Amino acid sequence: MSQLANQLQQVLAELKLPASDQQRSQLLDLVAQLDKWNKAYNLTSVRDPRDMMIRHIADSLALVEHLPKGQKYIDVGTGPGLPGLPLAIMMPDCEFVLLDSLGKRIRFIQQTVFALGITNVTAVQSRVEEYQQVNSFDGVLSRAFASLEDMLRWCHHLPKAANSDQGDGKKGHFFAMKGVYPQEEIDKLAAGFKIERVIKLNVPGLAEERHLVDIVSE
Repeated sequence: MSQLANQLQQVLAELKLPASDQQRSQLLDLVAQLDKWNKAYNLTSVRDPRDMMIRHIADSLALVEHLPKGQKYIDVGTGPGLPGLPLAIMMPDCEFVLLDSLGKRIRFIQQTVFALGITNVTAVQSRVEEYQQVNSFDGVLSRAFASLEDMLRWCHHLPKAANSDQGDGKKGHFFAMKGVYPQEEIDKLAAGFKIERVIKLNVPGLAEERHLVDIVSE
């Protein structure tokens, strides 16, 4: 078994995530695509595929157990498809829109989705505040995107409202990935929003802190 495959196996085991052979292959191929395209398009500052496995793949997969299944998500400021692509591979019953303003990132995502045979991802080039799928999503995901204040200001129109005719009467959620516990950002939370939960994430192989902030509108 290759070093990367062994590394992936350890990540999945520590996160207690069952994965089919196809899913394992897709995750390994995603790292290969990132490594290949990064040389020409500078998609990420992480250069070593072994570091990509931890900082990009494991970091994204740490969300899986905390996200409701069978939902429609938008990953805003997705960059090279993170966390959206790893989540789409491991959550095939969910739909994902991956949104970014830079064309080179969207072209990478489109090519990778095609090459890996991922069928539950739509890549969109747009600034988030100009994207007009109002009240469309069960969850809005962000990773290294913006402060909570900016995320809520720019993305407030995206999650389903409780009275939306597109859902089941439940409000959509904002899921913001953060490093250390973002107390200062939480203290500045705008009126009309509330913290549902803050989860300390376990990212295999990563010594740094990670948290997931779950926010809903009041």
